[in-house]
Amino acid sequence: MNSKLDVPLHGHSLNIVRQSREALCEVLQSKFGCVAFIEGLDSDHDFGYAHKGKPTVEDWPRFAFMLRAGVQVSVWKGDLTIFKADAVVNAANTQLQHAGGLASALCKAGGPDVQRESNDYIRKHGDLKTGDAIVAGPGHLPCKHIIHAVGPRLPLYPTNSDISRAEPLLKEAIRSILDKVRERRLQSVAIPAISSGLFHYPLPQCADTIVSAVKEYYENYGPYKDHPKEIFLVNHDEPSVTEMTRACKQILAPHNAMTYSQVAASNSKDDAKTSTPSLQMGKVDLKLLKGNIEEQWTDVIVNTTGEDRNLSSGNVSSALLNKAGYEIQKELHYANQTGPVIITKAYRLHCKNVFHTFCAWKGGDAMQQANAQQILSNSVLECLRLAVSNNHKSIAFPAIGTGNLGFRAKEVAYIMLSAVSHFAQNTSKTLEVHVVIYPPDINTFQAFEEQMRYPKEKVSGPSFEPAFNNKDDFSGSKASFPQISLTGSSEEATREAERWLQGLFGSSGTVVLCNNFILHFGEQEHQQLSRLTKRGVRIQEYFQKGFAGITVKGELNEEVAVAGLQVEAILCKIQEEFVRDEEQEISRISTKNVSFQRETLHSSTQEYRDRTSLLSKLNLWMYKVEKVENPALETLFELKKKQLNRSTSRTMFQCISAQFLEMVCRIGFHAQCAPPQDSAFGEGIYFAGTVKKAMEVWMKPIEEYVYFVEAEVLTGNSTRGEQGLILPPAEANSVSGGPDIAVIFSGHQALPKYIITCKAR
Repeated sequence: MNSKLDVPLHGHSLNIVRQSREALCEVLQSKFGCVAFIEGLDSDHDFGYAHKGKPTVEDWPRFAFMLRAGVQVSVWKGDLTIFKADAVVNAANTQLQHAGGLASALCKAGGPDVQRESNDYIRKHGDLKTGDAIVAGPGHLPCKHIIHAVGPRLPLYPTNSDISRAEPLLKEAIRSILDKVRERRLQSVAIPAISSGLFHYPLPQCADTIVSAVKEYYENYGPYKDHPKEIFLVNHDEPSVTEMTRACKQILAPHNAMTYSQVAASNSKDDAKTSTPSLQMGKVDLKLLKGNIEEQWTDVIVNTTGEDRNLSSGNVSSALLNKAGYEIQKELHYANQTGPVIITKAYRLHCKNVFHTFCAWKGGDAMQQANAQQILSNSVLECLRLAVSNNHKSIAFPAIGTGNLGFRAKEVAYIMLSAVSHFAQNTSKTLEVHVVIYPPDINTFQAFEEQMRYPKEKVSGPSFEPAFNNKDDFSGSKASFPQISLTGSSEEATREAERWLQGLFGSSGTVVLCNNFILHFGEQEHQQLSRLTKRGVRIQEYFQKGFAGITVKGELNEEVAVAGLQVEAILCKIQEEFVRDEEQEISRISTKNVSFQRETLHSSTQEYRDRTSLLSKLNLWMYKVEKVENPALETLFELKKKQLNRSTSRTMFQCISAQFLEMVCRIGFHAQCAPPQDSAFGEGIYFAGTVKKAMEVWMKPIEEYVYFVEAEVLTGNSTRGEQGLILPPAEANSVSGGPDIAVIFSGHQALPKYIITCKAR
């Protein structure tokens, strides 16, 4: 079950996040599996896509130019989470983990389906390569598709040679995007400054490369039916917009640049298309129309009526009665009511059925008003549910409540659209929803149009909660204080992330990082460390008793924390590359895709009860037990059994840090994940025979959570270990440090079976 936690920002922490928000999001995702949304920061020069206030799009392009192929290229300042185009492009990483920058903003606005679909793709097809692009669903975004494209990742301080090597890769990413647009015959696509944020591509060169790639793609073509009409170059920050505008003027023949009035004139033929505001939310297509409700050709038309069921009172009811004829009044009068909606035939209307709802007058005290709001929301939801359960494909609503029921137009827009949003998140059926506004009612149309411009992420929970911006504040408003909003797969994940953040923000001139992946640093990583030292920060590496570490020191606490965060990001990247390489090797040997499951066991199961005895006489209590299943690792374990000619294994334990749990489940055990407090018996992978012994071997301080991995270990022929061994002695398969300590030198000799999460008593 997902867990959410907010970490307030103030003072030093606020400045640290402002300087390194992208790295922070990456590290939180990599170390703890937490998606971080940074809220309440309002710097025009921030590249983290975490604005304060509503997302916006300027009303005119900064630049527009018509290519010879008939494709218009324009530069816009706007937020891609609300930009209207057939497709918007996400600057993705190779594993499609949307944790920082634009990716997290699109993922948040699009809802959980965006990340879920990406995970499914990677599970089936493997990682993308730099330059690749794929087409995916939009979730709740107001577009038809998201195109996930992988641009090149550069060092934190790239050299000219770094940029030269990256340029063809960025052009390849743009070509891949435009190929997808052509294949899907899309009319428009919105492209950001890919690689310029988290991937460190210098902005001026990034803009030049993107614009050149677009020009080169189309310059050899004449007008062609598969070409899109428009390429939008869209960024939300002023520096990116300025550089994109400059690049277009320099590269796309500036003497032919179009003014805004020319752009508007060239688009006038599309006015009919753009005059109908629409919003795609999962399988639900929402459209706002001007018209008469009784003239709609949808499968269902919704009507509101009073408890007396008299259709002659009320503007909507009267209009439907006049069009349908008296038969509809007769059927409604004698119908049995078993729920909040009565369904009748359509008679002379153009629909298949009419859904009659019974809403309440909004008057009286605050409780009565809130009750009326809830009834309205529930009525809309029930109509939508009945529509899909009866296999209808379209439904038309009037602006319920703006007449005799006493609701204000903005209030109705807010409630109805929130209900549609909530429904969209919980249906797998396709449904077209029309909100039909009587043409003279301009204020109501504008109220709905305004709400449709700024959809938020989702509605959570079964009750009426805000999904759209509520400018009237009729149900209260929430102050936007600076904070990091963490979403993780479990409570312990968000709590571990919070503790790590507190340690980072509370560092006083020194940050100590202990991580054996430091031993994998190469020339590039050491150059990155060297660049950090030029900012008034001192960095020192150390290795002692089997532990590798880095100490970051400086005069300014904030600079030290920022530098420490950058080092953490480097370590996370090293670990991700290590895991990716191991996955490929495991897949090659086992001939199976690497995938795993962590199933939380109920406390009533025998497997759970069997493990409670492991903690006897320890100052710990069992918080959670998860069963781990990884078919690829199981295959390798069985192969190792045959190789060692062993049919039995030994149940043993490791005490491990939270950040390595996912890695162990995915690729098994490695020495980097759990170096013991004293590697007196060799430089291999240590296991303890009991949980108590594991606490002694690793001597981890008991904070809130302690994690043990239970494994089946093939010790085979074993001999006494000694300091410095990197392989077992001849004729031995492992070494020991007494009856309760085993050291193996191949991760395939151990298979993770359970993760036991404990808490201090």
